Order: sequence, then C-alpha cells, then structure tokens
Amino acid sequence: MTYTYMTKGTCSTKIELELEGNVVHNVKFTGGCNGNLQAIPKLVEGLTVEEVEAKIGGISCNGRPTSCGDQLARACREAYESSKNA
Repeated sequence: MTYTYMTKGTCSTKIELELEGNVVHNVKFTGGCNGNLQAIPKLVEGLTVEEVEAKIGGISCNGRPTSCGDQLARACREAYESSKNA
C-alpha cells in the first residue's frame, strides 16, 4: 500500500511511504533539510510501524512540538490504521 501524508508544523511538506502489512518501505520526503531527509528513510527502511514510533516518534525540532521524524511516525501510524480499515 502506498500512502501520502501531508505534514504539519515542519519544513518538509509531504511524506510518501509504502507499507507491507506493518513494515515500512520507500519513504520519501518533500521539502525540509536535505541531509536529514535522506538519512531518515534509510534508517527506517524495513522497520515496523511500532519500531518507527518507538525510535523517532515524539522528537521535537527547534522548539516546535514536532519534527520530520515525528511526522513520519505519525504518517506510518495513519497509513497502518487506514490499511486496516480498507
């Protein structure tokens, strides 16, 4: 399943990802800090939604209550919940 998530409160504006069951693949960010947004997809490739949430969920950035990593964790959860209701 391919899923698109529009971010809220970050420099990146969109996250695209694929889920196989609850396993995350092919994460792509639009906008944001180029280096971080190349690294994060490599670090989460093949992890479960729960592992992504545990590792990067809740991270803040520059005083904001969220970050690109936190938004990815939210996107993964939203995609997973959406796949269960499909």
